[in-house]
Amino acid sequence: MDAVRVALLREVLAGTQWPGAARRFAGSLRRSVVVPAGGRLLLVGTEGYEPWHLAAHLVDESAWSGLPELAPTLVRHHVRPGEPPHLSVGLGRLAAARRGHTLLVVAPGAPGEGLLERVHDARRAGATVLSLDGGDPDLGTLAHDALSVPEPDGEMDLDTVQHLVSAAAGENGTSAQRGPRRFRDRLARLADHLTAPPPSRW
Repeated sequence: MDAVRVALLREVLAGTQWPGAARRFAGSLRRSVVVPAGGRLLLVGTEGYEPWHLAAHLVDESAWSGLPELAPTLVRHHVRPGEPPHLSVGLGRLAAARRGHTLLVVAPGAPGEGLLERVHDARRAGATVLSLDGGDPDLGTLAHDALSVPEPDGEMDLDTVQHLVSAAAGENGTSAQRGPRRFRDRLARLADHLTAPPPSRW
């Protein structure tokens, strides 16, 4: 989703919690991976939901923002023989997660006991755990930070929230410390300004 579409989406969602919530969560994601040593981001879904779309968006944001740390390793429940290397990382990769790793779990529904155990082990080993989920309480307990979209919400769905989070994660990549603010950042700020509710007269 390009910057113009994200700006339009934020306009539609103006007055709701979602643009701000996505930016807050994206800030947690960015802080967890942008460290002096260079964090390593692992992205995993559930057995029935693979977040390849979010992986692709984060790769794009990584390139556009100049933050290579945002490009994730997609961890998959099932790897078929002959698939390319970037699609061949299985759940065993989670066992190697340690301090300096960030594990981003995307779970629209129940994550399953097996995944929860792996996430718990990764957290105990020092990894930072973040969760985009449908409100599963067990996953929420394990996560250092979580953004939940209960289903059915009626106002929002998890796929749309993933677009907001990935865009926000890359927006401030070229901050004052890294150079001039990019056009995409200015566009996002302009959209936020134009869609902000008018100040109260009271």
